[in-house]
Amino acid sequence: MGYAPQIKIPATYMRGGTSKGVFFNLTDLPESAQVAGKARDNLLLRVIGSPDPYGKQTDGMGGATSSTSKTVILAKSEQVDHDVDYLFGQVAIDKAFVDWSGNCGNLTAAVGSFAINSGLVDRSRIPDNGVCTVRIWQKNISKTIIAQVPITHGEVQETGGFELDGVTFPAAEVPVEFIAPVDPSEAMFPTGNVVDELEVPGVGIFKATMITAGIPTIFLNAEDIGYTGTELQDVINNDEDALARFETIRAYGAIKMGLISDIEAAKSRQHTPKIAFVARAQDYTTSSGKNVVSSEIDLHVRALSMGKLHHAMMGTAAVAIGTAAAIPGTLVALASGEGAKDSVTFGHPSGTLKVGAQAAEVDGCWTVNKVVMSRSARILMEGWVRIPADSF
Repeated sequence: MGYAPQIKIPATYMRGGTSKGVFFNLTDLPESAQVAGKARDNLLLRVIGSPDPYGKQTDGMGGATSSTSKTVILAKSEQVDHDVDYLFGQVAIDKAFVDWSGNCGNLTAAVGSFAINSGLVDRSRIPDNGVCTVRIWQKNISKTIIAQVPITHGEVQETGGFELDGVTFPAAEVPVEFIAPVDPSEAMFPTGNVVDELEVPGVGIFKATMITAGIPTIFLNAEDIGYTGTELQDVINNDEDALARFETIRAYGAIKMGLISDIEAAKSRQHTPKIAFVARAQDYTTSSGKNVVSSEIDLHVRALSMGKLHHAMMGTAAVAIGTAAAIPGTLVALASGEGAKDSVTFGHPSGTLKVGAQAAEVDGCWTVNKVVMSRSARILMEGWVRIPADSF
């Protein structure tokens, strides 16, 4: 019996923010995977090691968490005044499914570095020393993102003293700007309300802020669902009943936001919307044992990604947090106290994060000019990934 040989594909394994993923240059992919479709999805599934009924992704590059089961495809931008087109694929762990419905804000921090190192940014735009402004077109959501990548002696600087909670070692700071994450023609609040009553059969009725900024997100009050807001991962992720309730709430919220038409459709849209819960600032201890006092933060936020509580915070959800905090009356703004804020520092399981947003009300509709936060990125390994030739 004959077996297909393995093929090798140029790839780079990178950390961006509190996530890790496998990065590809579009033109390095096999021809059949250079376009959207079954071949591309199957290739990425095999690279990451999914679907894996054991939930470990042992036979692939994935790390068996939503933060480490990610892929990125970059290409020279087809958009005017942009350097690189960025396509993100969230790979399911136990299912043969790649979700293309949203962005990864954390890996965005690595996009600029990869683009520079791969020759996707014109050399004339890269200083010998200073900062290279990389103009990113996020293809999943058709939005502009700006990454400010530090350059030393003509090369991307990855080491530095910037500390990001949820990442063990310091690195170089990469400020990231999400430009107009909500287009004026779009509804930031799909229901038209900053707070809704969300009825979830068999679970309850909850106050909810449902917002589309960065990524569609459903915010709940922690106390309404039986939590304090200071929970760490194990409290949620070791409770199968709680995870099932969150998924049910997420599915009915997705219907109310107009993202899906029936509950079953939520199974094929795992990446969006996100679900999060908020609470007023209070002292707590992070997953690393660090004590955070209430005066250091404005509020607590805990968010779930791909059915599990995130160990820190998704970058796109941070965009939603910053935007909602800047708009009076949202559950995020109410939890932060003293009205809407141009920036907030929130507590998450691994520590704290500051995010700023410029929001304005125009003709009765809210819009946001940009959301800013700082992340970091680093190449972990580069070379080739290998997969069986008959796997895609």
